[in-house]
Amino acid sequence: MMEPKAEFGKGVTIDGVTYKFSDLTENARKQLINVRVTDQEIARLNQQLAIAQTARAAYARALAEELPGKGKKSAKKDVAVQ
Repeated sequence: MMEPKAEFGKGVTIDGVTYKFSDLTENARKQLINVRVTDQEIARLNQQLAIAQTARAAYARALAEELPGKGKKSAKKDVAVQ
């Protein structure tokens, strides 16, 4: 899979081959920008997912503690809600 890695002033490495930015076509530079923007968005979404998963786990623990016959000692780490 293509993973562009750039070193400032040196170019970009794609699939193990380093290219000078000046050697890339205008369209290739645009596609490189698209790949980088998409990578940033994926990273942002992964952070949002981690936040949501952490919040869900906290809510599930709080719910488990509030259930009849349950307490802090018996609260499970995960609660399946259907």
